[in-house]
Amino acid sequence: MAEAERIIGTPDTPDAAGDGQELPDDAGQEQKREQAPQRPRGKRRVAVLFAVAVFAYLLDLVSKMIVVAKLEHHEPIEIVGDWLRFAAIRNAGAAFGFGEAFTIIFTVIAAAVIVVIARLARKLRSLPWAIALGLLLGGALGNLTDRIFRAPGVFEGAVVDFIAPKHFAVFNLADSAIVCGGILIVILSFRGLDPDGTVHKD
Repeated sequence: MAEAERIIGTPDTPDAAGDGQELPDDAGQEQKREQAPQRPRGKRRVAVLFAVAVFAYLLDLVSKMIVVAKLEHHEPIEIVGDWLRFAAIRNAGAAFGFGEAFTIIFTVIAAAVIVVIARLARKLRSLPWAIALGLLLGGALGNLTDRIFRAPGVFEGAVVDFIAPKHFAVFNLADSAIVCGGILIVILSFRGLDPDGTVHKD
């Protein structure tokens, strides 16, 4: 009798709820959720990153094409009185006209930023980070395109700027995308949100 009870198992022992017994409803549902395949959230975030980058890049590219064709060598266009004008200039420096003597260095930096973002995309799980990095990528590509293909030469080309607020440097949409992406990254970092979607607290 004792031998039979050992083989069958008794209900009041930890082993008694063996594999033959059904799990409670909550436990069963939890197990199903754990066994269900995870959605490829990382791929969706990468898709958002590149979609934002392409949008920012194309918007910058088209705006510069229009400015070169319609505004360059013409009088500035007043948008909001003399507080905001469109005036086409060629900028050999960084964003907002700084550092015109270091065109090649800024070109290398822009290329490095693109490589870093591409590598970071592999562990991207956060939607806000995807948007921020997409803005940075699109802006960097926009200005890098100018530096490669515009005069005076490859990697020394002058960037087309045209947005001219009063008492401020002239800039373009690529500069705006870079600044907005940078500000968003600062906010996300301050809130402790990492690119992989985890939240840390200092």
